[in-house]
Amino acid sequence: MTDDDRPQAHALLQDGTTVCIRSVLPGDHEQLHGLYEEMSPDNLRLRFFAASRRSAETAADRACAPSRPGYRALLAETHGQVIGLAEYEAETGDGAGTAEISIAVADGLHHRGVGTLLVEHLVSAARAEGIRTFTADALSENHEVLRLFADLGLRTSRHFEGPEVRCTIELAEDDTYLAAVETRGTGADVASLDPLLRPDAVAVIGAGRRPGSVGRALLHHLHAGGFTRRLFAVNPGVNSVLGVPSYPSVTALPLVPDLAVLAVPAAAVPATAEECGKAGVRALLVVTAGLDAGQGRGLLDACRAYGMRLVGPNCLGVSNTDPELALDATFAAGHPRPGTAGVAVQSGGVGIALLDGLSRLGIGVSTFASLGDKYDVSGNDMLQWWESDDRTDLALLHLESFGNPRAFSRTARRVTRRMPVLTVDAGRTDAGRRAAASHTAAAATRTMTRQALFTQAGITATRSVGELLETAALLHAQPLPSGSRVAIVTNAGGAGVLAADACAEAGLALPALTTELVDDLLAVLPEGAAVGNPVDVTAAVSEEQLRDCLDRVARHPGIDAVLVALVPTAVAAATGDDLVRALTDGTARRERPVAVVRLEQALPVELLPVADGGTIPSYSEPGAVARALAHAARRAAWLSRPAGTVPDLADIDSGRARTVAEDFLAAHPDGGWLDPRTCAELLACYGIPQLDWAWAETEDDAVLAAERLRGPDGRVVMKAHWPGVLHKSEQRAVHLDLQGDAQVRAAFRDFETRFAGLLTGVVVQPLAARGTELFAGVVQDEVFGPLVLFGLGGTATEVLADHAARLAPLTDHDVHDLITSPRCAPLLFGAHGAGPVDLEGLEQVLLRLSRMASDLPQLAEADFNPVLATPGAVSVLDARVRLLPRRAQDPYLRRLR
Repeated sequence: MTDDDRPQAHALLQDGTTVCIRSVLPGDHEQLHGLYEEMSPDNLRLRFFAASRRSAETAADRACAPSRPGYRALLAETHGQVIGLAEYEAETGDGAGTAEISIAVADGLHHRGVGTLLVEHLVSAARAEGIRTFTADALSENHEVLRLFADLGLRTSRHFEGPEVRCTIELAEDDTYLAAVETRGTGADVASLDPLLRPDAVAVIGAGRRPGSVGRALLHHLHAGGFTRRLFAVNPGVNSVLGVPSYPSVTALPLVPDLAVLAVPAAAVPATAEECGKAGVRALLVVTAGLDAGQGRGLLDACRAYGMRLVGPNCLGVSNTDPELALDATFAAGHPRPGTAGVAVQSGGVGIALLDGLSRLGIGVSTFASLGDKYDVSGNDMLQWWESDDRTDLALLHLESFGNPRAFSRTARRVTRRMPVLTVDAGRTDAGRRAAASHTAAAATRTMTRQALFTQAGITATRSVGELLETAALLHAQPLPSGSRVAIVTNAGGAGVLAADACAEAGLALPALTTELVDDLLAVLPEGAAVGNPVDVTAAVSEEQLRDCLDRVARHPGIDAVLVALVPTAVAAATGDDLVRALTDGTARRERPVAVVRLEQALPVELLPVADGGTIPSYSEPGAVARALAHAARRAAWLSRPAGTVPDLADIDSGRARTVAEDFLAAHPDGGWLDPRTCAELLACYGIPQLDWAWAETEDDAVLAAERLRGPDGRVVMKAHWPGVLHKSEQRAVHLDLQGDAQVRAAFRDFETRFAGLLTGVVVQPLAARGTELFAGVVQDEVFGPLVLFGLGGTATEVLADHAARLAPLTDHDVHDLITSPRCAPLLFGAHGAGPVDLEGLEQVLLRLSRMASDLPQLAEADFNPVLATPGAVSVLDARVRLLPRRAQDPYLRRLR
């Protein structure tokens, strides 16, 4: 790929300004020369160690020279003006793997992150070319560039020689570097969203006099909602709309608005966006639907060219309920109630349902964004905004697609440690099982991939909008449980049974109450009470007795949450007792979460106010509260677990593995399945243990291989091979229990006869010892990246579908979860009296498979089936790997969609 072919990227500076990062082209010479010519003498001296104007010409010549191996130059430009340059020149010979870099930033643009952003992109490009180290020479007084290198997050060392200092920067990617990139990215992202979510002036373009038009509805919502800043309409035919001053064009406005809301026909959107950009508008909200591909490209091109952030098109709008702003740029039926929940959705209908539900519950909304077709602003952007706005304590998402799931996952992992992040797992049935050749690809449904993303990121994934609101109510109102042990208290035995069933189905535990607690409860409850779990306090219970019971149960260390199931009775009505008040009066604030089910309740969920502050969630059916409590327990468990780390692995040869992949693809440009010898070579690069085997292309070679590989029982296995062979058992391409030369010869001849014209050779292996047959695999999802699967193996692996999945790279926690999640897990830990298998060896196989997939973007899928696990060892009995011609994509590189 030449520099001319490399795609450009748009990214954000620290102040939220959009810049274009791209390769230098010969036509950039004049601007690059000007970049240096306009530098002050001091900056020229710091850059070139001398204030020579001749250096500017030489530097521009070098950067604009024809593309050459080992050299890369990137520039940053905004509004067509070059504002920075970063370049590297790779060393040769003994210095292979090292490159020298230099950076230049236009005068007046220092301290905005131009140089740092360029270096990040240069680091990503260098890694892709196998460069492991940068070096740079600087004057020791050049504090700015030395600070830039020190703050990158990469391991940096300095060597002083007189007035000069030589910096060495190791390019190995680790969590420290990714965290530093994230921090810089979050600051830039939040700054870029300020004109969108905290504008000082808004213009609605397309607001007309016709009742029922979207533009007019938006303008009305903004005006009636009490927007506290400047508001304008843009309509050439009128002087005012709904009492809001109107102007014929954006350029005719008395000031440049931060945010322009576009409600114009699809054909007019690109030109209107261009007009806004030229006028200096900083953000667009496009509610127009039905843009074709050309109109969509024109809209996004205008936003990128002029540095405007974009929500939409085809969206409901945005809101910020901060009383100092009161921005409601939506056409929803009502105004959202101010509150603490951040909401981002792609579907406008779902957005309306969530706004209504959160307002009804009293949780309210801090900021809302309907992302629509999501050309630019995404759920990742909104998570970063909520993380920093000091108003949001609950994040709700409804995302139908992910632009960069791995970056989203890192952001969500960080944000969800500060606040609950909930989502609806939309599109669970769209993908189903795609037609695929391998066990891995068949098992890796889109549902499994999304669930892996949510689980690893600590996101609470619900199955419906209703369940999302039910769970949000509990997380908003009550503390998290410390575990999954629930005590049920009820005044009606039938309601208690329903609640117990719901808890069991949700995976919650109903522990038996201790003798001490039973005696304690019997002392305060009416005669006839049944103190088990559920605790049936009977219809005769008084308000005071129920309150005492709840206090005792909620204080008990063996209980993590209390579920109260109440039904109205004539007894309570006759005595004037209000059993709900036992939960909500001034003494009802408890350390453990409490939730109530009232079967007569009309609404699915309500929040009951507590006299001395706070609320208690009340549900209309037991399944809803049980699901909410289960989600809360899983969140508590996730938070209590330290962040996982990707373990260091010994005996990894990534360089050799890349060579194996590149050599195969050079011989097979369209990709394909590796032959057994190449497959074994690739696995050996990662230390993945394989059962001994030999390749044979003739009958005599097969006999010799069998003689060499026979174990104590003298039996071997023979597997037929030809390019593209899959599911060998189904094609009867495997012979087991071969004893003696005669059986080996007969097996080989059988393959030659049945697979004539196809067979290229056979694999001979000793018959494996008895053990547990498992399955491990990886599939490279083009959006989500590599997904590692694990579960029960053998010929029935797809039928039984006993698999778990996690996205690579796997942490130590991910590996543990993979091994313990499938239904077959008890077999691995010694169920039924058998000893446990080699769990450490199993973890190593999964970690090494994950590393292989992370290193090689060309790895489309790998299938290890079976993986034999015994108490003494773990080994791969059969492996298949498919490579495709793919280039590495850096998912953590800062760039806009």
